[in-house]
Amino acid sequence: MQRQIIQVQCLNKILDSKDYSFIEDNMLAKEEFVGYEKEFEYIDNHYKQYGNIPDKVSFLSQFPDFDLVEVQESDRYLVETLREENLFSKLVPVLQETVNLSQKDSNEAVRYMYQAMKDLEPNYRLGGTDIVANAEDRYNQFIERKEHQDTWFFTSGFEELDDLIHGIQREEELFVIVARTNQGKSWVIGKICTHIWQLGFNVGFISPEMGAMSVGYRFDTLYKNFSNKALMWGREDVEEEEYKEYIQDLEKHKNKFMVATPNDFDRKMTITKLKNWIKQYKLDILAIDGITYLQDERGKKGDNKTTTLTNISEDLMSLSMEMHVPILVVVQANRDATKDKSASTPELETIRDSDGIAMNASKVISIQQSKDGILKMEIKKQRFGPVGGKLLWSWDIDRGEFMFVPSYDDAESMEKTERKVEDVKRIYKDKTDAF
Repeated sequence: MQRQIIQVQCLNKILDSKDYSFIEDNMLAKEEFVGYEKEFEYIDNHYKQYGNIPDKVSFLSQFPDFDLVEVQESDRYLVETLREENLFSKLVPVLQETVNLSQKDSNEAVRYMYQAMKDLEPNYRLGGTDIVANAEDRYNQFIERKEHQDTWFFTSGFEELDDLIHGIQREEELFVIVARTNQGKSWVIGKICTHIWQLGFNVGFISPEMGAMSVGYRFDTLYKNFSNKALMWGREDVEEEEYKEYIQDLEKHKNKFMVATPNDFDRKMTITKLKNWIKQYKLDILAIDGITYLQDERGKKGDNKTTTLTNISEDLMSLSMEMHVPILVVVQANRDATKDKSASTPELETIRDSDGIAMNASKVISIQQSKDGILKMEIKKQRFGPVGGKLLWSWDIDRGEFMFVPSYDDAESMEKTERKVEDVKRIYKDKTDAF
């Protein structure tokens, strides 16, 4: 009870002054009045309903055991002490749980304490930026973007796509690729990452469903067009000496292409761990081949999948902003999107389990692969540009080769598109399914 004296003082201060600004200006809430939540709530509700602080007679009729005392302390002292008391009440159970966890697993205890301490960090001021007073910052950044495009944007490896989206922004970018099952999402994100590695940057690739060796063989296919089937199956289509020379040359490169699976994160892939991974390997871009494998550090018991994925996508965007690293994510369209396989690429609302992913994304690219090896891309969302652009590539998956096919939107020119597709298809023979 000793630590609850400050709550009594603050409530008396409000009753004496009859000034609601003590609550409003300091953004006080009932959670800070531990042990006196009902008393605070009564005052707060009374003001909101009647426009004034209740008098002491009315208050005591509801809480006859409450102690009326004279308060001489300043508002600042009362608020700061109240907040310290509130923080103390939250800190104690965290420390107790940390001790309990440390007796079983010290690493788990540290992870828990690290996240809990971040959640407890006080933030009593409302932030913001004066875009008028700081207008010169925008001018300086504009000049920097204009003169040094490569420090602000990555090209994607799909030249025609870059013409529409201006590449991948190197910060504040959550780039989402959505498709139905077995449409080549992993290949597309792999091509983008391989291209950015070729530019000389460090790439981080989270692969929940394939090991580093399999991702490495795909890298070889996308980088130098070795037959992926031959590499995976050990066939003679790939000449041993040619592949050995390629490997020896590859090892001379200094920039990294880091691949990690859930096992590398102790089966718990969280935003905090991703942040540390980015720092450890000085990554310039992070790709995640499946958002559903991440764990929600803000999650509460009973949260549904939609809430979980919304939280994760919000945190990924925040991570991109904090670390100045674009984040590429693969997501799957739900089953409703597969009813008409001849239809267009999946829409935003078909993203499985969460429309929050589309809401938090800066760009969403929807893809579809036809049986004859034509890859179709559509721009479904672009925060700083037009949407609706449609692009076609003829795609030899086994060799990792993409040839752009000019398309025509008007019905009269569809015949031209079909002829162009047939011409390109004759170039690529013996196509294989994505694997």
